[in-house]
Amino acid sequence: MEENAKRTGTTTLGMVCKDGVVLATERRATMGTMIAHKVTKKLFKISDHLALTTAGLVGDVQILARYLTAEAKLYQFDREMEMPVEAAATLMANILNQTKFFPYYVQLIIAGYDSTGGHVYALDAAGGAIPDKYASTGSGSPYVYGVLEDHYRDDMTVDEGIDLAIRALSSAMKRDSASGDGIDIAVITKEGFRLLSDEEIEERKKKLNIN
Repeated sequence: MEENAKRTGTTTLGMVCKDGVVLATERRATMGTMIAHKVTKKLFKISDHLALTTAGLVGDVQILARYLTAEAKLYQFDREMEMPVEAAATLMANILNQTKFFPYYVQLIIAGYDSTGGHVYALDAAGGAIPDKYASTGSGSPYVYGVLEDHYRDDMTVDEGIDLAIRALSSAMKRDSASGDGIDIAVITKEGFRLLSDEEIEERKKKLNIN
């Protein structure tokens, strides 16, 4: 299991824009050199203003997404407000740290929009939670960072962020054999969570001249 976890490939990203956050993943799941699944879900809606992406073992992230979704609902019922992004990242960091000697094999990005704006946190399997303007995880992340480092701007709109996410994911999918089979993209703004349709993503790819 540990060897398979080390070899698991994925590409995910999250970025803060001036009017929200953008999250994106590809869909391929691998077991060593074999493509195990072509429609893997790696982007999870936690609440109307909170989501996470994952690289790692599918079973681990599914249970962690359930934990966080339940905690976010309890927080909202108890306090009559959405769980802040920092609180969600801290809670998940504590869960991961408690099992660091028998870890969940995951790299997570938790992102969302709350009363203080948009936020992105990158989390490792030992519970480290680092806020940043953008983050990427998985085997394709070096290619994503190459695109983001060159093109990201602090004043980007969500619409511009979607196009940049498509460029970054497409670059990774062309060079990382463990990433591919389509893209999932979600945006979170003060209006809430929106998952882009495949048709919208394909139309944007055409306008960006991306094959």
